[in-house]
Amino acid sequence: MAFPHPRDRLDAAFRQMADDIYAKMTARATAAPAEHPQRPHLGSRLPPVSTNMMAGLIETVAAPPYNGTADLPEIARTLQLEVDELFPVAEILQYLGFAEIKEGDFMLSADARDFAELDTQSRKKIFAEHLLASMPLAQHIRHVLDERPGHRAPRVRFEQELEDHLSDNAAEETLDAVIDWGRYAEIFAYDDQAEMFSLEDPEG
Repeated sequence: MAFPHPRDRLDAAFRQMADDIYAKMTARATAAPAEHPQRPHLGSRLPPVSTNMMAGLIETVAAPPYNGTADLPEIARTLQLEVDELFPVAEILQYLGFAEIKEGDFMLSADARDFAELDTQSRKKIFAEHLLASMPLAQHIRHVLDERPGHRAPRVRFEQELEDHLSDNAAEETLDAVIDWGRYAEIFAYDDQAEMFSLEDPEG
């Protein structure tokens, strides 16, 4: 169907088309088992979604008028984002067990609703629990650090493992994403200059 320019985003037909497109985009997410929707494996490619974006989406959906459940195309319009910009954020929150995407709706879990009300340190704690429970790469990095006598490991060790499954660029992007999430959750430290993971206080 062709729409005249400029397009009226409030037009019922246009909104229906956008919702239909979004439903097709999310089909792979809704087809996954409810207990572990699209659970990533160690070699999965992960998008570079910031924890600020995740927290912002949780806060927006937790607040009125959504109160925990929202239509993602509508949320995208509220946040002045394209749906394809918002979808990776929603997808990572689903991976982490903070939300479920079902029939076009984005529904927060009980932990996500709690997260929206918590202080910074409490948010980090609950995020760490979900990250270690849901993301095999984060689990793997933390396990290696726990097992090593000095609790240190070079970046290249994990990057080479990812390159068995992903392109060089995808491996780098995926590892950078997990580094950001792990730092926020304080499950490990990472020295950018030395390219070294550790369990030391990065500020210490």
